[in-house]
Amino acid sequence: RKLAEMRARSEEEARRDREAWEQKLAQSWEVWEQKLAEMWARWEAAAERDRQAWEQKLARSREEWEKKLAQRRQEWEQETKEERRAWNKRWGELANRLGTVVEDIVAPNIPRIARDYFGFPEIEDFMVRRKVRHKRDRTRRREFDVIAVGEDWVIINETKTSPRLEDIRDFIKALEEIEDYFPEYRGKRIIPIFASLYMGEDMVNYLTRHRIYAMAMGDETMDLLNFQALGDRGIRRPRQDSPGTGSVS
Repeated sequence: RKLAEMRARSEEEARRDREAWEQKLAQSWEVWEQKLAEMWARWEAAAERDRQAWEQKLARSREEWEKKLAQRRQEWEQETKEERRAWNKRWGELANRLGTVVEDIVAPNIPRIARDYFGFPEIEDFMVRRKVRHKRDRTRRREFDVIAVGEDWVIINETKTSPRLEDIRDFIKALEEIEDYFPEYRGKRIIPIFASLYMGEDMVNYLTRHRIYAMAMGDETMDLLNFQALGDRGIRRPRQDSPGTGSVS
């Protein structure tokens, strides 16, 4: 009997010890989980701070790089524009001295002008320094610097290295007689272009008033200086009420 009582007490003590150990183990595990959660939270917070700091640094670096790149691109474009302008000026001066402004500068730009400004994609005939006799007065001859002919249009160009108002007036007179020199152009639209390497504002305004396109050297190549002001008013259309008279309006 005593042995049974001792065994019972021993089992009870073992049960209490096991319960105490399990309770202590549970408490220890709970403390460990809490510490682990705190450590993980601190690690995530630190990682988030590092990520934000890295992103801010990256954004600043990208912004600085883009700013430097934009500045360098602007400097490069400016340098390129200045070099192109200087080259065009030297090229123009050389062509001016050699007397080849028409052949070297004006004529190569006429097809682009016809396409970009007037929407004429195809040129059927192209003549440089065309000398022709007046059909009604055989004693008169005239040289036209550049003539570009399309299906129903003709570009007539007069080029002067040192333009004067007298040159423009002479060009206006030639335009009035264009079909006396070229009867085959009767019924076509005439587009007059007066060109020079450089042209002052007063001369451009004078050409605009007389419905003539002013063509001169721009930043990159030759351009029409008064197209925005003139629009399509410079295009001389054949008069429908006076066929065969050789006049355009």
